[in-house]
Amino acid sequence: MSGTTELCEETKFHTRVMKCTLDVEHSRAYWSHCAAKVGDVTTQDAFEKATFGTRSFPRVQRLMADMRHRFNAFPFALALLKRWNRMSPEDRVLICHWHMQLADPLYRAFTGKLLVERFVGPRPTVDRDLIVHWIESLVPERWQLPTRIKIASNLMTSAMFAGLLTSKGDPRSICIPRVSDTALTYVMYLLRQIEIEGSLVENPYLASVGLDFEALVARLRSLPALQFSRQDTLVDFGWRFDSLQSWAIGIGLVEPASSQRAAS
Repeated sequence: MSGTTELCEETKFHTRVMKCTLDVEHSRAYWSHCAAKVGDVTTQDAFEKATFGTRSFPRVQRLMADMRHRFNAFPFALALLKRWNRMSPEDRVLICHWHMQLADPLYRAFTGKLLVERFVGPRPTVDRDLIVHWIESLVPERWQLPTRIKIASNLMTSAMFAGLLTSKGDPRSICIPRVSDTALTYVMYLLRQIEIEGSLVENPYLASVGLDFEALVARLRSLPALQFSRQDTLVDFGWRFDSLQSWAIGIGLVEPASSQRAAS
């Protein structure tokens, strides 16, 4: 396990992915307009202000519920995402991917275990039938076949938008997205404050983007926000910043909150 607080990844299987996939642009809209304490911005407000575009009220209701599930559970991260205005599109996709993994153990297992195992195997592809059977093996007799088919389709859609699958037709090829130093530092500081299965150097979040132990160690040594060392299988983390937000402020990704208040 890792983490220094009581915040933890979701562990109960659910079917939220049936209604909401990776939804990067909706996530961006949520950070910008709705990322406050629950109740400060209501579903009615989001609907009337067309926060998510011209969506029906039930759809806005669904999006608000799922965005809160993914981001409000980790307020220290949400506070940064609300203020991070110059995030690159590539980093935004990965951040949405990692937060969806935190909120959905099925998506986490799919992207951080199944796709990883398939990628290093003789056939680095997946198709819907394979995933449908995999869901049943993971959660036996939980859902009927139509439900599993819908979940499988939306898991693939989400992974495709995350850059983990390359094509829309079956079988789909598995690929590894580019992870910038900024995105990697974000997820390291994020996971540092959350209880997760695994460790900071071996977990589904990093494995899903091609960063197994050896690949990760090579990257961590070059990150200026960390003081990382390794001796054989023993690793030591030194954190140059106290928290995710202090890192973002320290390297100029966002302005200190006091500066923003003064400017307004």
